[in-house]
Formats: sequence, structure tokens, C-alpha cells
Amino acid sequence: MTEERNEVLAANGAFYRAFEKKDIEAMSAIWSQGIGTLCIHPGRNAIRGWKEIRASWELIFKNTNYIEIETEIITADVRNDIGYIVLVEKVLQVSAGRRIQAESMATNIFEFLGGKWYLIHHHGSPMMR
Repeated sequence: MTEERNEVLAANGAFYRAFEKKDIEAMSAIWSQGIGTLCIHPGRNAIRGWKEIRASWELIFKNTNYIEIETEIITADVRNDIGYIVLVEKVLQVSAGRRIQAESMATNIFEFLGGKWYLIHHHGSPMMR
């Protein structure tokens, strides 16, 4: 494994820790603040730019009592200043008293900016089993 690949995997882990903890400040530290940043939540439209992406995470966090995420990495690679991870997200969520289990296929793309890996693209698609 290359050092860069390990760094991208660590950034990916930080993203999912922030997600599970519903920590918007930790999430903000992981995401690129650029206007080209893109997020596609499972079954939703694309959201562009950190301001709108942040608002979407705040809404998810507000409406979620508990969340647990297990990830299964399919592939991870780094090419120059871009790193990507394709993975399965196994999500257990409690919201409004309802327990929801779901799986998504996700792609997370990171860019190396100013000495740090930042998430620039997250796309989750529901998996039907």
C-alpha cells in the first residue's frame, strides 16, 4: 500500500466517523469548501457546493436519533492529487422511533489540497437485495 492510499483511507474513515457521530464540525473539516464539491445522497438529486451540502448533513443529523455505519471497501486508489474509494455502506439508522437498515454502493473522491486530503464528491446509491 502506498502512503497516499493510506492517507485517503484515513480521510474516508474520518468522514464515516463524523457521519456516525453526527458531528457537523468534523464533517466540515473533511469536505472541501469549494463550489465544485458534489454530494448525492441515496435516491436524491445532486447537491453542489459546501454550503448546500452542509445544510443537507445538518438536516440528516437533526432527523436521526442514532446511526451506525459499517463499510466494506471494494477498491481504493490514488492518481496524482485525486484519490477514490468505492465501497458498500451498511447503515443502521433510528429515526422518529423507526429502525431502518439499508445498504448503499458509494463512491468517495478526495483531492489533495494544501497538504491534506479533502472529500470533493460523495455519491451513494441504494442497493436492492
